[in-house]
Amino acid sequence: MREQAFASDAPSVAAQLFGSGLIGVREGLETGIVIMILVAFLVKSDRREALKWVALGVGAAVAMVVAIFAGIRYGTSTVTGLAAELIAGLASLAAVVIVTWMVLWMRTASRSMSGELKAGLTRALEVGPSAIVALAFLAVGREGVETALLMVGYAENTSGSQWPLLGLLLGIVVAVVLTVLMYLGAVRINFATFFKYTGALLIVVAAGILAYGIRALQTVDWLPGLASKAFDISSWYSMSSWYGTVAAGIFNFRADPTVLQVIGWVLYLVVVLFLFLRPVPAADPNRASPRSSIDTAAKP
Repeated sequence: MREQAFASDAPSVAAQLFGSGLIGVREGLETGIVIMILVAFLVKSDRREALKWVALGVGAAVAMVVAIFAGIRYGTSTVTGLAAELIAGLASLAAVVIVTWMVLWMRTASRSMSGELKAGLTRALEVGPSAIVALAFLAVGREGVETALLMVGYAENTSGSQWPLLGLLLGIVVAVVLTVLMYLGAVRINFATFFKYTGALLIVVAAGILAYGIRALQTVDWLPGLASKAFDISSWYSMSSWYGTVAAGIFNFRADPTVLQVIGWVLYLVVVLFLFLRPVPAADPNRASPRSSIDTAAKP
């Protein structure tokens, strides 16, 4: 009986693992690149004694991110009823803002990230250990806070399930392994292609989170139109089936969305995908490209 229940829930579990795992891999690699650039610069500059200050800054940033995620996620788990719907809706909208800013920012920022980090670390070395710790803390903490808030919004849509957290951790482990292999020169990744495809997929995921957030706010009467259905295919589309749980787990698709949900979903996809997929301005030849950032971080 227990095995049958788990088997019927397996697609939903897989969907949750995939969605949060994607977030973990992408965000973990962004953070890994930052750490890799800092470490490689210190090693190549023969300033290995400063590595401990970078490690201290990274450790402090990780501790802060864990505290933020745990405080928000488990602090809201005791709330029930309409208050829980309100929190879930607001967390979902915050997550959409974060993932949108993240993918659009990385679309161009990766071109100059390596040069800016090296310049900042050069100045920090002149100031002293506290500046190095602060630089590493802020560089890693920024990425980590984005991940924590995004995961709160994503996890709010899974009814308290722990699978998204496991998927995130697995994704981060994969990102750590890839980062180490890149540093050792064993693996090379075309980051322009990687960020393009994972960014597009995250935008689709974010559109589903937006639709979920809209419905949650409609439920608590913060937004109108809860009774206005765009369509209802629940007579033949089963949300508890394997395909229903997969679509709901990854894209938050439901069989009876409201008109406002569909409008928000479509508008978000059209506008954000247009901004994301439009041609990137020509790179400044004096700035590092995503490819050169990886090459610079190779094993000395």
